[in-house]
Amino acid sequence: MLAVVCLLVVAGLPAGSSDAGATGPGTLRVLQMNLCNSGRAGCYTGRAVPRAADVIAAEAPDVVTLNEICRDDVATLERTLRAARAGGTVVSAFQAAGDRPSGGPTRCDNGEPYGIGLLTRLDGRDARSSVHRGTYPAQDLADPEERVWLCVRGDGLHACTTHLANTSGQVALAQCGQLLGAVVPETRGGAGNAPTVLGGDLNLRAGGTPDVRSCVPVGYRRIDDGARQQIMASGGVTICCRRAVDMRGTTDHPALVATMIGSWPEPPPGPY
Repeated sequence: MLAVVCLLVVAGLPAGSSDAGATGPGTLRVLQMNLCNSGRAGCYTGRAVPRAADVIAAEAPDVVTLNEICRDDVATLERTLRAARAGGTVVSAFQAAGDRPSGGPTRCDNGEPYGIGLLTRLDGRDARSSVHRGTYPAQDLADPEERVWLCVRGDGLHACTTHLANTSGQVALAQCGQLLGAVVPETRGGAGNAPTVLGGDLNLRAGGTPDVRSCVPVGYRRIDDGARQQIMASGGVTICCRRAVDMRGTTDHPALVATMIGSWPEPPPGPY
């Protein structure tokens, strides 16, 4: 009954406009953020990570997907998530974007590797997990940054993030198709019936050219921030509620929160 009511409410609302506060057994809260924290882009303020920590503390999500970050930002925000949610085990991962000219990682202005990150809170009763990462075969050769993907697989959850090409819609669409059509089915193997959730700045819009919906598998649920940030979930999951969170000028994207209803086990109370 709850799932049906939530779905009907969301169906009549534009992206980012409904409340994302539902909690309880079988719910999962996903937070997507693009922090523009390389130090090189015009949207850099140096204040995005502290603001992200405030949002994590307030929203207490189960999954946090991070784009345009430096490697050490993951450790900072992992500590915040550990403090925000009791129970379970927090698993963090980072993947640097490639730098084609050097053959090494793209770097932030401070010298740290630059890329994407993922924080997941897994059930403490069985928190076995594995991290999977890779670089897309399709790249825009005019862009020195090579786009990558990152997934964490647990027994009760399969979570992924990515930041797709921003210089070519067709390349971004090819990367989206590769991720959802090949990477996700391969990396979720062994996760049993665990649902897949994906958050990221896909640089594709619903109704755009190309349209992000053309790379979304049948049966997936999808919401967005009214622009290029997307959160998706595989079949058997209902996206109940969603909301954009103001980042107060610290980056050029709002945060996007979605609450999902599915078959996730509820973590037990207790310390990490």
